[in-house]
Amino acid sequence: MGKQKRILVVDDEQDIIDLLRYNLEREGFVVDTATNGQEALDKVAKKPDLVILDVMMPEIDGFEVCREIRANSSTRTIPIIILTAKSAEVDEIVGLELGADDYIMKPTSPRKLLARVKAILRRSEASEKESSAEAVTVDGVVIDPVRYRVEIDAMPVPFARKEFELLNFLAHHRGRVFTRQMLLDAVWGIDSYVVDRTVDVHVRRVREKLGQYAYLIETIKGVGYRFRE
Repeated sequence: MGKQKRILVVDDEQDIIDLLRYNLEREGFVVDTATNGQEALDKVAKKPDLVILDVMMPEIDGFEVCREIRANSSTRTIPIIILTAKSAEVDEIVGLELGADDYIMKPTSPRKLLARVKAILRRSEASEKESSAEAVTVDGVVIDPVRYRVEIDAMPVPFARKEFELLNFLAHHRGRVFTRQMLLDAVWGIDSYVVDRTVDVHVRRVREKLGQYAYLIETIKGVGYRFRE
């Protein structure tokens, strides 16, 4: 992965921080830590390569931290893994809807977490390399993978990382139909544990942001989605 990657670990349990720091540093990562949401937001400003973010924290919880990271144009593309003991599927959907790249249940083995960290960093690097692809312009929508930017009727509209990657992937394969599983594999990675419904949630949010151009993403009943030719 080239130069050492910096990982920000955010958790209010010191034992968890110590365990993750030990295992990440053994793998050659540089680790920074935060024990609450405000401290996390302060340290995210240094632009780590990835954030491991616990949900259940006092005052500012992990969901809010995730939301603020994605709302800031300078940190919007930083990969985020949500780490939590909460088990309800609705919490997973909330986290992914806010723009998290993956969602891991506690307790989890350090080996499993490391595998997910490395996979997400590989996908992030691949996305950056692919960002040399030309911008796509359709009707009043411009999708610019170099700047991770979407303009609608010449006005920039903020998209969370996965929302952008989903839109960009579909737009660069115009007319081709993709099942939900194919989209999960392409955008989230074959080693991701996110559920099929995640795709539907992200498509809905992308359509909302496209506004009058929502028709560009077509639902193929019983199959999946495609970007209109």
